[in-house]
Amino acid sequence: MSLDPQVEALLAQLSENPAPKLWDIPLADARATYDGMAAVLDLPDVPIGKTEDIVIPGPAGDIPARIYTPVAGGGAALPCLVFFHGGGFVIGGLGTHDALCRTLANEAGVRVVAVDYRLAPEHAYPAAAEDCYAATAWVEQNAGDLGIDPNAIAVGGDSAGGNLAAVVALMARTKKGPQIAFQLLIYPTTDFTDAEQWGSRTQFGEGYFLEKETMRWFESQYMGGNDAARSEETASPLGARDLSGLPPAYVITAGFDPLRDEGKAYADALNAAGTKAEYIDYPGMIHGFFNMQGVLDVARDAVKVAAAKLAAALAD
Repeated sequence: MSLDPQVEALLAQLSENPAPKLWDIPLADARATYDGMAAVLDLPDVPIGKTEDIVIPGPAGDIPARIYTPVAGGGAALPCLVFFHGGGFVIGGLGTHDALCRTLANEAGVRVVAVDYRLAPEHAYPAAAEDCYAATAWVEQNAGDLGIDPNAIAVGGDSAGGNLAAVVALMARTKKGPQIAFQLLIYPTTDFTDAEQWGSRTQFGEGYFLEKETMRWFESQYMGGNDAARSEETASPLGARDLSGLPPAYVITAGFDPLRDEGKAYADALNAAGTKAEYIDYPGMIHGFFNMQGVLDVARDAVKVAAAKLAAALAD
């Protein structure tokens, strides 16, 4: 296994001009650093049929969200992807994942509802999970007004957002709603309990964009000192006692991603429990590559494949 040449060139460029460690700078600067990097690495100006910024009632106040209608989407009821952005539960937002949401909407022919859930450390666990669940339930309840088919709603996200998508699917099963048809899990973090058991966290913990110290910082900010909750299924879905009866999933990992092993383990655990999970690894890629469509050819191809899987699942 070797790095994709475009990834290798990108990492070399980043090593020549290293960004500050996120935990060493003020939180506002950390968020601005991530925003700036997203703007440089992703596709600029992706055409879209329509975007609309809205607010969704949440458990602690309004949740900002953005609805993407694909090109030629029109006013007909469409399948929907409720999308949760990555960023370690601490950074990221609607802007950092705008290009990805636009691409998924267009390629899959779905409305995407991107959720700007509460971030840590201001809002520690389980605030993000509660917001994401509430937003998904609201989308189903208001499907008619939103132009969404209530029988064709998926959840998805990358990294921390992949964790939240998996968690929302578990919460929806427990609470007997909303009805979720599919999970799109892009290099999800699935285990907060024992990071050292995952070889990829050690093997690729330095020098491959996402580093293990950054992950530790993210996790500590999100958990807010409540380490006893790390084993709860709404934090670590891989540790859920029962993974049966969940929506089918498409699980994506990257070969040089510290989160690779736990992502694959989650796909394996879903299948072992009788929940259909299709797994794919992009061996030459690094964490975050779905947001690097502007510089990585494989990223553009991978997003198109994921969109096709989403479209097919919601058409069944």
